[in-house]
Amino acid sequence: MLAAQELSTKVGTRAACQALALTRASFYRKLKPKEDLSNTRPTPERALSSQERQRVLDYLHSERFVDQAPQEVYATLLDEGTYLCSVRTMYRILEEQQEVRERRNQLSRPVYSKPQLLANAPNQVWSWDITKLLGPAKWTYFYLYVILDIFSRYVVGWMVAERESAALAEHLIEQSCAKQNIGPGQLTLHSDRGSPMRSKPVAALLAELGITKTHNRPYVSNDNPFSESQFKTTKYCPEFPDRFGSAPDARAFCHPFFTWYNTEHHHTGIALLTPYQVHYGLADTVLAQRQMVLSEAFSAHPERFVNKPPQPLFLPEAVWINPPSREVLKR
Repeated sequence: MLAAQELSTKVGTRAACQALALTRASFYRKLKPKEDLSNTRPTPERALSSQERQRVLDYLHSERFVDQAPQEVYATLLDEGTYLCSVRTMYRILEEQQEVRERRNQLSRPVYSKPQLLANAPNQVWSWDITKLLGPAKWTYFYLYVILDIFSRYVVGWMVAERESAALAEHLIEQSCAKQNIGPGQLTLHSDRGSPMRSKPVAALLAELGITKTHNRPYVSNDNPFSESQFKTTKYCPEFPDRFGSAPDARAFCHPFFTWYNTEHHHTGIALLTPYQVHYGLADTVLAQRQMVLSEAFSAHPERFVNKPPQPLFLPEAVWINPPSREVLKR
């Protein structure tokens, strides 16, 4: 700024600002000394005097009122014919004396690291969860266990049971891994923190199979998005009933539903392919066929495609649970 002032005396303010890439408004603002605004606010005429404020404090500190809230003090004195100030002013006076704080013990939770899982091929990361299905009467439920591959969205295993059980979950996981030929060190299994998910039998099985397990952070609703999305698709199905009469009734619904979901449902998250096509390596063939159809349509009527020749949607190369920020990915 000193250089700008010296130069302005020789060539003028405009030329000096242009030479130093400085706006004239900034130049003049720097020349003007800053005003001390810390104590410029005048005391309002309606404010309590120092003697009145001390009187309020004396009442609040008295043995009679020391353990009562300002609302209680205000109401009690008002009923006795005494008005000191408003409740808000009592709080303001106490705050100036640093006597306002939360007196209840506050819950402190441990800090959990955010699970960040990456899958760029099937059978690298599975997500599993359990949801309730309404039974025939109030407060009766059946439990739907679903294991989902997050890359292909393929349901690799499901089961309907009458209870949540670590033994049942262990059986489903073991059976699903056998069907998909999962080898040691190949798979990460992600879930929330329900009791079957954190049980010792499930943990022992995963250790034996060489599967890494991860869990949601407590009280975080979006750490298991793929399972939650799949449950929403299930329950928004037009054929999904309000209640199931029995466990076999629920299985009778789920069996055709998951067959449809895996083999016929064109999933928006995987380029409108079916989970079966992605999971078993048929995606490139299907997308090539779609490109041929679109190319023929463009050749027949190019005037209908204004911007560019049509292309099928692209299959994502990678799928994340809690992806890193863009700045981290750029490094």
